[in-house]
Amino acid sequence: MCNEYQLILPFDDVIETFNRNGDRLVFPGGMPNFGPMASIRIGDRSPVISLGPSGAELTLTPWAWRSPQGRPVFNFRSDDRSFANSARCLIPADGFFEFTDAEPGQKKKTKWRFRLAGAPLFWVAGIVKDGAFAMLTTEPGPDIAPYHDRQIVVLRPEDGAAWLYLQKPEAELLRALPAGRLDVEKVFPVAA
Repeated sequence: MCNEYQLILPFDDVIETFNRNGDRLVFPGGMPNFGPMASIRIGDRSPVISLGPSGAELTLTPWAWRSPQGRPVFNFRSDDRSFANSARCLIPADGFFEFTDAEPGQKKKTKWRFRLAGAPLFWVAGIVKDGAFAMLTTEPGPDIAPYHDRQIVVLRPEDGAAWLYLQKPEAELLRALPAGRLDVEKVFPVAA
């Protein structure tokens, strides 16, 4: 399951992509200061958009809250659940990683990067709890199934507001994209 993603695009691209929906982001505590993030991992603080008293807010938020057993909750199953009463969020990303078994002669797992075909940025559907966020997961779509038995919920740029404000049925949003919507490339081991 996704335990690493990236956001390399300039911060202005995130703001512009969200603002295309007609809403405007606010920044409680001021504009966050962050640069390109090539590897965002569990526990890192990264930008998320959630609803606050002033509307859609972008804040730097830690990835994963602690379960009652003390384990990090970084992915959360969306199957057959409603999040209408949850603190929903959008996690901006331009790539996420999955890992498969190591190739012959390698000790480390093979690392694959997925990107949304034809778009520089996408949203991951998430929820916020205890001041941290987790990514929602679903059954794998045809682009992910060869690599993993679950996947994060990837939303197209135009579907971000629909998740945040629940403007479409959850079942329509919390599912895998059709075949060919995600591009995949092997990033480790690098081909010689």
